[in-house]
Amino acid sequence: MYKKVRTPCIGVCSTGIGDDVCRGCKRFAHEVIDWNAYTEDQRRVIAERREGYLVNAVRSQLEIVDRNLLLAQLRHQQIRIDEEQNPYCWVFELLRAGASQIADPAQYGLKRTPQARGVSLVELRRRIDEDFYALSVAYYQRFVVPGLQKT
Repeated sequence: MYKKVRTPCIGVCSTGIGDDVCRGCKRFAHEVIDWNAYTEDQRRVIAERREGYLVNAVRSQLEIVDRNLLLAQLRHQQIRIDEEQNPYCWVFELLRAGASQIADPAQYGLKRTPQARGVSLVELRRRIDEDFYALSVAYYQRFVVPGLQKT
């Protein structure tokens, strides 16, 4: 049995100012508006799409080399995560909570990818968020917009 899908809202909604994809949670405007009317299955589809994009964005910058160490550190730092999610989602929560306070990612079971070497974790967090948003926008433009256009 699946647990209830929580809203991914982080309180930074940009759909109210005209964005088709929210810069905060990366949902599409109609998903933000209709969230409370969706079934759990509909919410799960949205959550899985978002998770896939976030995992790809994080993986491009950081590699998990010790999942157990990462989990132990998250618990020690009292960073709230969903243990059912892909561990790369946990990495993003870690960066959101304290990228500027982490001196050595290895202490969290992480290693920078070649393209992220020499880049601060604050900058990596920004890159990941930017890539996550870009993937969401690309999906929206490729698959949602054509369905909205009248022929």
